[in-house]
Amino acid sequence: MTFVITQRCCSDTSCISECPVDCIRPRPEDPEFQTAEMLFIDPDTCIDCGACADACPVDAIYSEFDVPEEMGRYVGLNAAYFERHPLDSSMDGMALGRRRLPESLGTLRVAIVGAGPAACYAAEELLSLGKVEVEIFDKVSAPWGLVRTGVAPDHQETKGVANMFATAFRSEAVNFHLNVEVGKHVSLAELLEHHHAVIYAVGAASDRRLGIPGEELPGSHSATEFVAWYNGHPDHAAGEFDLSGERAVIVGNGNVALDVARILTVDPDQLARTDIADHALTALRESNIREVVVLGRRGPVQAAYSTSEFLALGYLDGVDVVIDESEMVLDETSQAVLDDPEVEPSLTLKMEIAREYADRPVTDGNRRIVFRYLVAPTELHGTDRVSSLEYVRNTIDENLNAVATDETGSIETSLVLRSVGYRGAPVADVPFDEARAVIRNDRGRVEGLSGVYTTGWIKRGPRGVIGTNRADSAETIAMLIEDFEAGQLTAPAGSRSELSALIAERQPELVDKTRWGVIDAAEKAAGTPLGRPRVKFLSIEELRATVK
Repeated sequence: MTFVITQRCCSDTSCISECPVDCIRPRPEDPEFQTAEMLFIDPDTCIDCGACADACPVDAIYSEFDVPEEMGRYVGLNAAYFERHPLDSSMDGMALGRRRLPESLGTLRVAIVGAGPAACYAAEELLSLGKVEVEIFDKVSAPWGLVRTGVAPDHQETKGVANMFATAFRSEAVNFHLNVEVGKHVSLAELLEHHHAVIYAVGAASDRRLGIPGEELPGSHSATEFVAWYNGHPDHAAGEFDLSGERAVIVGNGNVALDVARILTVDPDQLARTDIADHALTALRESNIREVVVLGRRGPVQAAYSTSEFLALGYLDGVDVVIDESEMVLDETSQAVLDDPEVEPSLTLKMEIAREYADRPVTDGNRRIVFRYLVAPTELHGTDRVSSLEYVRNTIDENLNAVATDETGSIETSLVLRSVGYRGAPVADVPFDEARAVIRNDRGRVEGLSGVYTTGWIKRGPRGVIGTNRADSAETIAMLIEDFEAGQLTAPAGSRSELSALIAERQPELVDKTRWGVIDAAEKAAGTPLGRPRVKFLSIEELRATVK
């Protein structure tokens, strides 16, 4: 018997360090890690110990005999990966225990700006080093960042990574300063006065634009806003989305686009068992949308969605996945990619799934998710609001780039959601690269600012999944520790208690770890009688009433 990694894999790599026979790939140091959609277990080497399954924060690992029917293809996919990447392990790369900071250096004090996955992995890495104190700041009143407000509510297992962080942060070495905005309630200079180092892990909060006429019409939104709305982000809870029409169009076909398509088409009764925001659930119950069209500017071979998320769409109750057979006609360049004997198994499977969807009959009465490829929007039309989207057909050149043709068309729709990527925003007092939309840095060291570091999307750009941030944060912490041990970081002049007093004076409504514990417990308690994991509190008024 072997163990198998399946759909929910977050590439956290917790499983890798636990495996006693080093049979999980790719590792963070492997070239394939940056592009792999998930991790894989070599069935010929696995010794059936189950250590990886115990370590997985999102419950993505099963014994081969317990793999759910809808995930059965992952047994073959794990094996196929190692046919393409034969396991070569001398066990030299196995972790033999974490290093510890020398006692003689005293307590390392670090402030982390942001409370999402990158910030939490950085804090977790610091805690493993020994005598460390960590202060985590976030401008919203709840931790976990996109785990709470970005992961789709019907992916509760993925949100389980927050439980791992919550357990690690029970230590008194970690403090929360939530509902506190760095740059408003406290400055970077003040943080440096109270810490050896400051790490920015603020993510990529904005989104990319289409840059086409009509983009500002009512009914045209970013998928980022829509995701934040249905997940109950306090800055977007008051958003309004017109769901009165029968068709919505999503521009872009990455995993966020698939999340949005799913939320718009699944039975709201299924969502009612999740932590979706109440206002969104009410709106979705009244929605008239029957069809969601997902547009990709390149072909199915180059589609941005992961194989696992694409496969999962086929198991949605009451939803048909529709692909016209003409969309499966590949250009010579794309076909050559598939015919390459070195092609990754996940890409081959992605095309197999697309062809299966194209062959499936549709069911009367079902809602539909329709995939269109080689299509790019050129203009949104409408008088008072969006009424249609005009597009141009593309071809693929020899470099796999999309090239516009003379063929055009239009789609009637009252809701357009652009899902063409996140984008980082400038941070006060920190050098910013406008072209790349990241903080200027070298392996996490912020350019020109001693003691200031960065990690996550604001460091490397918006790519990778939740677990990708672990290796990224480890690199940043390695740079920070190197500087600390070399005596290059200035010792803090202010104490931890003085910092807490300063923050409390400037922001009386801050949410510390104790207050967050009360809120967290109250949200879960509110969800219990409804069979939900939690009911989120969205406003300051709700939070204030909870913590009194």
